[in-house]
Amino acid sequence: MSVTVTRRSNASTIFLIVALLAVVLFVAAPWWAGRAELRLFGEFFLYLGLACLWNLLAGYAGLVSVGQQAYVGFGGYLLFALAIHFNVHPLLIVPVIALLGAAISVPVGLLVFRLHGAYFAIGTWVVAEVFRLSAAQITILGGGSGTSLPVSVVKSIAQSRSDRESYVYWAALFLVLLIVSISFAFLRSRQGLALTAIRDNEQAAESLGINISRTKFLVYVLTAALTAALGALIFLQKLRISPDAAFNVNDWTAFVIFIVVIGGIGTLEGPIIGTLLFFLLRESLADLGTFYLMILGVVAIVIMIRAPRGIWGFISNKFGIELFPITRRVL
Repeated sequence: MSVTVTRRSNASTIFLIVALLAVVLFVAAPWWAGRAELRLFGEFFLYLGLACLWNLLAGYAGLVSVGQQAYVGFGGYLLFALAIHFNVHPLLIVPVIALLGAAISVPVGLLVFRLHGAYFAIGTWVVAEVFRLSAAQITILGGGSGTSLPVSVVKSIAQSRSDRESYVYWAALFLVLLIVSISFAFLRSRQGLALTAIRDNEQAAESLGINISRTKFLVYVLTAALTAALGALIFLQKLRISPDAAFNVNDWTAFVIFIVVIGGIGTLEGPIIGTLLFFLLRESLADLGTFYLMILGVVAIVIMIRAPRGIWGFISNKFGIELFPITRRVL
């Protein structure tokens, strides 16, 4: 009797083919979609990137942060500062912003990692508020009222409006593909195996010799770097930034937590499902005003009661499907 160990399945193979076709379709979107649809797609990719990163942080590393808006705002403000005052091309500076986001996350991480559980979550929120108050003191970037990108900086991306929107859209698409690929590759690596062990049982992982603190810190720095890059593209799309918008806990953390929880925390498929459902609800119910947020809350409560592991967690448990082949199977 021969035994084969594999990660792939029929479902993952079909999903790979569909995903590649979808990528080709989205790459060509500037030639078939309207301006409004293109902007919506770009926003979808940016939220999906934030959800994947928060899922990696909380769903796998167990670091429930409610202060990731600190790095969103940091990335946005850094892009505006470098583009306006140092005449740097906005799109070319995004990789540097990711590196600077990683750099600033090291001292912040050393501080907040002294806290645990609920205190860690509160500590990350306090750090984000410190970032917001600090940004409000930067007078050369508008202080508390914020600032807009000058016309000369905007036109440095491209002369025509349609070309500019296409370039920013492609940058958002490329970045979210990079985030999903990095998450997938990381979870298939030895560090990812350690992270999965930590997610399942920290005490057992530590007894096997896994350095829990180092692994979690690595994930924190990685997610901070990519979140800063996403923040730069978010406000490059908006062309205006202010402290309240850049460090908004509702937009960049609460909605992201909602997406991950309803989609399926601790899975790579969950953020995709959650982002699709969130945008479907938002586009369908946004005209209802405050009732829209109430409906989101009801949806979250119902899903958490009926499917504690989220929509994809329920599907995976019931049918044994895995679209991203991470776990090994014995045939």
